[in-house]
Amino acid sequence: MQTAPTLTIAVLPGDGIGSEIMPDCLELIAAATAGAEGFKLDYVPLEAGAALFERTGEAFPEEVFAAAADADAILLGAMGLPGVRYADGREIAPQLDLRERLSLYAGVRPIKCLPGLPPVLADKRAARLDFVIIRESTEGLFASRAQAAVEDDYVARDTMRITRPVCERLFDFAFNLAAKRKQGGRPGQVTCVDKANVLGSQAFFRRIFDERARRYPVIDARHCYVDAMALNMVKRPWDFDVLVMENMFGDILSDLSAALAGGMGMAPSADVGDRHAVFQPCHGSAPDIAGQGKANPTAMILSGALMLDWLGERHGLIEAQTAAARLTAAVETAYAPGVLKPCEMGGTSGTQQIFDAVKTRLAAN
Repeated sequence: MQTAPTLTIAVLPGDGIGSEIMPDCLELIAAATAGAEGFKLDYVPLEAGAALFERTGEAFPEEVFAAAADADAILLGAMGLPGVRYADGREIAPQLDLRERLSLYAGVRPIKCLPGLPPVLADKRAARLDFVIIRESTEGLFASRAQAAVEDDYVARDTMRITRPVCERLFDFAFNLAAKRKQGGRPGQVTCVDKANVLGSQAFFRRIFDERARRYPVIDARHCYVDAMALNMVKRPWDFDVLVMENMFGDILSDLSAALAGGMGMAPSADVGDRHAVFQPCHGSAPDIAGQGKANPTAMILSGALMLDWLGERHGLIEAQTAAARLTAAVETAYAPGVLKPCEMGGTSGTQQIFDAVKTRLAAN
């Protein structure tokens, strides 16, 4: 009889509200996977981030990185504190180190409006928002973040780096995701978001997109300049399916998109490479509300569901994908009655209330 595989999960709660929302996520993952016989999860707790840097002078010790890299998946809470910075003024951000060192080129940012929440946009079509931003997460304008050139306190330069190998993997990821979503009833559309009319690096980005698009004739490949996309996300975001873009553009537009779904507390994410993946909410460490029970755990919980789905697909574990679907459905049905309203949306539903509602829905299904 074959022994069920044990998958190791590196758990990095991080800073601020990260340590408050991580336990809820782990408990709900346990509830969603209860009874699964095809796999086991083994959690490896690790420490990194601004608080560690403040205490020890080191934000991401090499042994911690090695343990995270050795795990089957990495689950991260939130990293960084506004008042804790490196000598050059940059915030502590081990999550960026993970993306770059593990080649996590595809930043996956799903945007979906949950039932029961007050709409951000007045148009009724906004209630069915369901699109995904694919943000290149290893190069672009972020590539030189640690090597910014400042000359004579007069001029500063950052370099945008776009490479063919990363673009090809990124675009293939986006087209394959669109094909998978098309099977579930979505349009099967990928939009390349760029600034190809001004920047040569972006024209190069678009050219490679068009080359890869020819390999996916059943997917509708489109283009949109990034400034026009910012406008379109407010005017008609329901028209989009999968959007793929450079690192900095993705950083900005993913926050705009999260607002359309109710706020950063509703926005999960994954950073995926060929061998590794990190799962974390899009929001930061929110030190202004840390310790007050106000933190919205929804994005963290949904990031856990993304992790289960990725593990299931990567290792051929249908039970893991089923658990991911159960956890996602529990979140959606918890919000559906319209009782939950997180603090960032002007409500009073805190960490415990949201967690209890999702756990109740899981137990009922």
